[in-house]
Amino acid sequence: MKPKIFITRKIPIPIINQLEKSFDVSIWEHEDIPVPQKVLEEKIAEIDGLFCLLTETINKELLINATKLKVISNMAVGYNNIDIEAASKKGIIVTNTPGVLTETTADLTFALLMATARRIPEASSYMREGKWETWSPMQLTGQDIFNSTIGIIGLGRIGEALARRAKGFNMNILYHNRNRKLQAEKELGLQYTTLEDLLKKSDFVCIMTPYTPETHYMIQKEQFLLMKDTAILINTARGGIVNENDLYQALADGEIWAAGLDVFEMEPVSLDHPLLTLPNVVTLPHIGSASIATRMKMAEVAADNLLLVLNGDIPKNVVNK
Repeated sequence: MKPKIFITRKIPIPIINQLEKSFDVSIWEHEDIPVPQKVLEEKIAEIDGLFCLLTETINKELLINATKLKVISNMAVGYNNIDIEAASKKGIIVTNTPGVLTETTADLTFALLMATARRIPEASSYMREGKWETWSPMQLTGQDIFNSTIGIIGLGRIGEALARRAKGFNMNILYHNRNRKLQAEKELGLQYTTLEDLLKKSDFVCIMTPYTPETHYMIQKEQFLLMKDTAILINTARGGIVNENDLYQALADGEIWAAGLDVFEMEPVSLDHPLLTLPNVVTLPHIGSASIATRMKMAEVAADNLLLVLNGDIPKNVVNK
């Protein structure tokens, strides 16, 4: 009898075909609706492998019924949706998909930075709404990017990739990280600094750090007060790193100039979310890795991780070794 696996969302057909050669595969077919927790509770009791997304909450209560489960393959770099300690206690291997989305997410981060600085979505709406009646010297003016200062909080793979893009724009690059990256400093001309110094000096503050208990609300009122009133905050990491209420107030009060957000504390975001009411906020629906090639590669890696574990091998992308 083939091992049973459950996939919590429709993924590319070639990946499903590959998995069906080795496993009894069931899939949550509703592409735009996350699998209900009740369905997940029923499935978790009978499967050997789980292929899931960040949208699924894999907590201790859910894992109580996971009597056969050997592997949770998360199609993402982050894994804060999974109770790693609870999985480890039950001997369940948890894997992720790092590396394959580095350049794509860095592209999106820099695109969001540029769109926010130059007010591109706002200008497009202005034109489409028939408001463009003449040229005016200060009409829809934004912030310069070339020769400005960027502060990168979290210099992992994606942070370094973002720094390479910033270097092409001749930006002064500051970074704050748990550990200094001397090789990156040498190659990219980066300057290591404290978080406080970074916030005070940066024209663009880019959050690239993982979401952990230590980084929860890492950026809130105190940090916004340190930033320039012309500064722009960019967050493509995780929503919980920023206190959204404090961010709204900082933007509304002119403590900072603008924000570009691909992530939110609660996703999907409701239409009455206060940040969606501000003209100086560019918002995206968590599309950092959303290129066709990258999403295909992420699915391939997640499938390979699952295959390896259920075949008795250990993949390199284990997060609870």
